[in-house]
Amino acid sequence: MNSHQVQQWMEATLSLIKENEETLSELDQTIGDGDHGVNMVRGFQAVVDEFPNWEQENLSTIMQKIGMTLLSKVGGASGPLFGTGFMRLGVAFKSEEGTWAEGLTKAAEGIAQRGKTSVGDATLLDVWDPVAKVVQAKGTDWAEVERAAQDGMNNTKQLETKRGRGALLKERSVGHLDPGAVSSYYLFHALVQTMKKGES
Repeated sequence: MNSHQVQQWMEATLSLIKENEETLSELDQTIGDGDHGVNMVRGFQAVVDEFPNWEQENLSTIMQKIGMTLLSKVGGASGPLFGTGFMRLGVAFKSEEGTWAEGLTKAAEGIAQRGKTSVGDATLLDVWDPVAKVVQAKGTDWAEVERAAQDGMNNTKQLETKRGRGALLKERSVGHLDPGAVSSYYLFHALVQTMKKGES
């Protein structure tokens, strides 16, 4: 991945989140503050706006700057979690041997630590962790990444929310997609589209 592809990835993510801003906020109204869509648009818009200032940076620095921007611009729990994910990706790409497998594994671990959450708690970790595992097992097979992200998102509908305001609903949270998992799916869907475009 090069800086141009990262920019395409961020632009594609922003486009998807903008298209689905209302849906994301509606999902969040059920189990949270109802502002997830607005927050995510604000965060990724800031990333896209800043990108011209980062074009000469290396991949590691760009990922870390994306993380810091999301951390400062996205409200609620999502900012620290998405921010941590990207900052951990950036650390992995510091060395020339850095790989997606290592980066996504570190990102998922960072999200788990930062959010004090585990797989199965119906959070965005339920998307990031299976994506990391499939890349570890199969490399960057983008069709598998897409499938893992989509399945992870859909699985949160069957889970009881264990973190955030949704945890107050207990079993009543079952049957609702986690908004952070949905926006994470959009992020990885955009990544898959970007990388497939680069290969064609």
